Amino acid sequence: MIDLTSTENQFILILLIVWTLPWKGLALWKSAQRKEKWWFIAMLLTNTLGVLEILYLYIFSKRNDKQKVD
Repeated sequence: MIDLTSTENQFILILLIVWTLPWKGLALWKSAQRKEKWWFIAMLLTNTLGVLEILYLYIFSKRNDKQKVD
């Protein structure tokens, strides 16, 4: 179990929040604009420290853009 009372652990927790929030916000915004309900739900309910959100932004949403152009 992580002891959140130590200053070091609190600093790490704050860093993780600061890292995750912008990625999650951007990915949720983009998936909502694109009306991709299942991506929105998956990213809203999971916490992958930004990994799923980054993959969505740079791989999956780009792949869908290419398919729409063709």
